[in-house]
Amino acid sequence: MIIHGINKLTLLDYPEHTACTLFTGGCSFRCPFCQNSALILHPDQEPALDMEWLFAFLKKRKKVLQGVCITGGEPTLQKDLPSFIRMVRELGYKIKLDTNGYHPEAVATLLQDELLDAVAMDIKSSPGGYPMASGLPEEIFDISRIKKTVEMLMDYGKKHPDFYYEFRTTLVKGIHTEKDMAEIGHWLRGAKNYFLQHYEDSEGVLDRSYSGFSLEETEDLAQIVRKEIPDVRIRGL
Repeated sequence: MIIHGINKLTLLDYPEHTACTLFTGGCSFRCPFCQNSALILHPDQEPALDMEWLFAFLKKRKKVLQGVCITGGEPTLQKDLPSFIRMVRELGYKIKLDTNGYHPEAVATLLQDELLDAVAMDIKSSPGGYPMASGLPEEIFDISRIKKTVEMLMDYGKKHPDFYYEFRTTLVKGIHTEKDMAEIGHWLRGAKNYFLQHYEDSEGVLDRSYSGFSLEETEDLAQIVRKEIPDVRIRGL
């Protein structure tokens, strides 16, 4: 397992928990609005955390931290992810996974083995808008993978009341439209938690030609989704 970075304390990444966030490298997508382009494009050139140091840190912080968030990049590309999670859980931590949902078989394994307490899945766009939002050519993009993960999380959430899952979309001008929001609302009808996130340009963004929506514009887009998903919340504004 290769971890390229750590946020030692977050009150935001794992709802209602104090946690740290670990960053893995590599991704199956090339989203133009990605904030972690170095981890996506050249993970082998990024420094990695010493595992002995990391587990010493986790042992020391057990009285302060409740959970560990694993994000990326795309964590499900890491072959050692299940064994790594088991080791962290043995220390008493809850685990939250951030994923793009493009590898449903990996998510399924983690759920079946009861290794996850929470999952946040990025909904990049409406099904038809995914190739543009993900940065993958339409001819190779397989939306069925995304749909399978969505269905899996919603079904697992129904069967396991203590399991937390959320879907979230980072809104970007030039990529997302009112039509996309309407289609997302119809697609995710019945979801427990759906968030619209504000996009801000930064030095780490893959393509810096994009911009975010204003609060008023975001509220208008949220109202479209609320026709199907009543509890839509806004982050970052």
